[in-house]
Amino acid sequence: MAQQPTKYQPYVPEHVKMTEFTARAVIIGILLTLILGAANAYLGLRAGITIAATYPAAVIGMAALRLFRGSILEENVCRTAGSIGESVAAGAIFTLPAFVIAGAWPSFGFGDAYLKSTALMVVGSIVGVLFVSLVRRGMVEDPELPFPESTAAAEIHKAGRRGAEAVKYLFYNIAIGGVTYILGKFNLYALEHQIGGIAVGSIGQSKVRLGGAADAPAATAGGYTSVAAPDVSPAYLGVGYIIGPRLASLQFSGSVLAWGLMVPLLMFFLGPQLQPQFTANGVTNWDGMAASVWRFIVRPIAVGGMLVGSAYTLFRMRKNLTGGLSRAFAELKGDAPSLESLSRTERYMSSKIVLALIAVMFFLMIGLYYFFSGSVTAAVVAALVMIVVGFFFATVSGSLVGVIGSSNNPISGLTLSTLIIAALLMVALGFSGPTGVAVVLGVAAVVCVSSAVAGELLQDFKVGYILGGTPRTIQIVELIAVILASLLMYFPLWLLNEGDLRSGGTGFGGKALPAPQAGLMAMLAQGIVGGEMAWPLVAAGAFLGLVMIMAQVRSPMLVAVGMYLPFGTTFAIFCGGMTRWIAEQITKRRGFNAAQSTRVENAGVLTASGLIAGEALIGLVWSGLQFKPEWILNFHNESYLIGFLVLVSLAILLIVFPLGNAGSPDEPAPPAAMM
Repeated sequence: MAQQPTKYQPYVPEHVKMTEFTARAVIIGILLTLILGAANAYLGLRAGITIAATYPAAVIGMAALRLFRGSILEENVCRTAGSIGESVAAGAIFTLPAFVIAGAWPSFGFGDAYLKSTALMVVGSIVGVLFVSLVRRGMVEDPELPFPESTAAAEIHKAGRRGAEAVKYLFYNIAIGGVTYILGKFNLYALEHQIGGIAVGSIGQSKVRLGGAADAPAATAGGYTSVAAPDVSPAYLGVGYIIGPRLASLQFSGSVLAWGLMVPLLMFFLGPQLQPQFTANGVTNWDGMAASVWRFIVRPIAVGGMLVGSAYTLFRMRKNLTGGLSRAFAELKGDAPSLESLSRTERYMSSKIVLALIAVMFFLMIGLYYFFSGSVTAAVVAALVMIVVGFFFATVSGSLVGVIGSSNNPISGLTLSTLIIAALLMVALGFSGPTGVAVVLGVAAVVCVSSAVAGELLQDFKVGYILGGTPRTIQIVELIAVILASLLMYFPLWLLNEGDLRSGGTGFGGKALPAPQAGLMAMLAQGIVGGEMAWPLVAAGAFLGLVMIMAQVRSPMLVAVGMYLPFGTTFAIFCGGMTRWIAEQITKRRGFNAAQSTRVENAGVLTASGLIAGEALIGLVWSGLQFKPEWILNFHNESYLIGFLVLVSLAILLIVFPLGNAGSPDEPAPPAAMM
């Protein structure tokens, strides 16, 4: 007789009764989700990257609940609520600024954007929770999905005695990151520096033959590029440290490709034609010309590269995609037992309730898209696209999280595919101009938020599965958290945009808030619906993406994003990655064992997370200060040399502090913070 497989035993056995769903856990979690969500909104708008909030939410939540002697399942509820704000923020920053950049909304002011933004986020986040609830069991219990970040988060909860010490380190570095950033904003030193123009060839003297006889007069041209030093940014340095030297180098290679190859070549051939537009009083603004070439020529090429990169990502995960859908439909066909007959660890929301809520959300989406388009047909088509594609990509997102974790989930790539489908359908229905763009972006926004939330929720389901939490409790907590996060996430976005405008910037899409993914969404929507896309440049970028795939570049998408972001941004992230590499080399040279190496890694991740959170939170404060300019200090010192020394000091901190926490080789290994 075949032996029955052994049932998985969670950390807290299913027969043990333990405090789990409490007001204090939910309230602390909601506060964390708002803070960490706002911090990720800031980081994503500036650098195009978000950092998973699971680990800081786990550490801070444990430390806070320890004051009330909370249980481990309470801590899990608190972390679950505290981490979901990052997913809502990711969905918001990847799409909502696109409405303003594309001109579909006149502004991001409260009257123009709050209700529409909130409606898109609420609908997207709720359907994300509902979609993943249909596929959760098969995916959570699938032994082929390792869920690396879920495992790490669960181990952090198990090692709860480390929470107080870890949160102390985190808050120390939050203070360091915040103070460093605000002093630069107060002009104690410069946060960025333009090294200057680098001439490649002899501008105005080199002669090239553009056609005709060899001895005919030729137009003068020359190569030129404008290079920037790394931005003095604790957040960028921390991001580079967390993603590591390989990914940081890949992203920086995109900037080097853009500014070291494309801009000089384009300036060489286009310089004579562009020079009159950038010349005043006999002086040519070569830096401005180079910046324009990058913005209007190189960036569309980067768009083509990102499109191919996102398609390649979908192709590589095709097995996980089909497997996830098969498991979802197989479960829907089965007969589910009553909830009362199930143990605590197997109680989910009823599938009938989930399907009924999905139906309600479908009709709400029809109303929402009718508001955008004014057409019942377009509204129904858009809602159908969202339901079908949204469920499809929610499952895909969950599968990806199970393999590579929430931090590496390519949500923007999934959203790009949705946007193209929706845009082509709107064109087929005869929609064009701002109305068509608004509908397309509306579908993309809902899918983007739902995919991000679905991946994070499935990760939380897995943590609860390991610890012994009640799945239905996790679902209820997530619904509460995503609704509140959606209702309030507009405000940090508005604050950042309005603060930049008041300080002389251009808001979303500008230098301070480049919002690369949102800019890409806007360009695509305008290109397909409004016919404003520079398709030859996009095609050139697509071929560049194909070349990178054939050359077996690890992440063509990341290289293309590097081309799209400012040079100083990717340079600073690269410096963070190289700082991580130096720390790793010293760790190897000192012969640390596995336990010591894990402690060094944990301390480094906490230090980098603190620097990121510090700058992000003070960045929001700085945006708020734009409404009270008399409160802003000005030291009138814009020396980048001091800023560079500050950057070096932060890099030394990221090396010395983690190495100093290696501990004795005889101590047992702690759980890894990142896997």
